[in-house]
Amino acid sequence: MSRVSIVDLQRMKAEKQKIVVMTAYDYTLARIVDRAGVDVILVGDSGGRYALGHDDSNEVTVDEMVIMARAAARGSERAMVVGDMPFMSYQVNDEQAVVNAGRFIQEAGVQAVKLEVGAEYASTVAAVVKAGIPVMAHMGSTPMANIGAGDFRSSSVDEDQVWRDARELVKAGSFSLLLTGISADLAQRITAEVHVPTIAGFGAGDHCDGQIGVTHPTIGLAAEELGRRRSNYGPVAVALLEAAEQFTQDVRAGKPVRSKRDAG
Repeated sequence: MSRVSIVDLQRMKAEKQKIVVMTAYDYTLARIVDRAGVDVILVGDSGGRYALGHDDSNEVTVDEMVIMARAAARGSERAMVVGDMPFMSYQVNDEQAVVNAGRFIQEAGVQAVKLEVGAEYASTVAAVVKAGIPVMAHMGSTPMANIGAGDFRSSSVDEDQVWRDARELVKAGSFSLLLTGISADLAQRITAEVHVPTIAGFGAGDHCDGQIGVTHPTIGLAAEELGRRRSNYGPVAVALLEAAEQFTQDVRAGKPVRSKRDAG
C-alpha cells in the first residue's frame, strides 16, 4: 500500500475531492484513523495536552514530539504523516529549524513537518524545503501567535496580513496551508487563489480543499465527555469508561476476564 503523497493531495484539490486530516499521537490511534481512510495524520503539538497532560501545547518539547510522531508513523500505512514542530523549535534561526525538522524525518519517519508561521518566517520555510523536507504552513489565528492572550480561537485577524502570509508561504515552497481562525469567506478566496491544498481548521468554513479534526475532541476521547457530551462523534470516552467499569466489576466478582488473545 503506497502512502498518500503531495502529488496525490494536489490531484485531490484539482478534482475537488475533499482531503481528510486527523490527529494522532500514538501507534494504536494512528492505526485506527489510518484504517478509517484519512489522507493525512497530523501529529500535532496538541498531543502535549491530550496525550502527555501538559497544561499548554507550547510546553511540549521536540523530544516529546519526535517520540509521538515516531509512534504514529509506525502505526500508519496509507496516510501521509506530518509532524508538528513545537514552540521554539524553529524560531531562533533557519539553521535550528532545518536541524529540528530533520529529526522528524530521520528519527520519527514522518513525511512532512508543519510550521505555525506567517510571512515573516517565509525564509525559514524556504530553508526547510531546500533541505528536502516538505512543509505544511499553519496560519491565521494560531496558538503560538496568541501566547498570553487567552483563548486564541476568539482572536481577530488582519485579513490583509493573512493574504500576505498565504502568498509568501506558498512562494516559499509550502505544499499545503492549514487555515485557522479566519472567516469562511476569506478561506474560500484563498483556496481559490493558491495552487496548493488548503485545510480548514476552526472557523475556516467548508470551502477549503479539506478539513482537519483534532481527534480527541472530535470523537469524544476526553474525560470531560463523561460529564457532558460535547463531541459530534462517539463519545469514545464513555465506551472506554463503561468497558473499564465492567472489567473492574468482573474481576471483583471473580469472573473469568482473560481475553481471546491471552487464551492463545
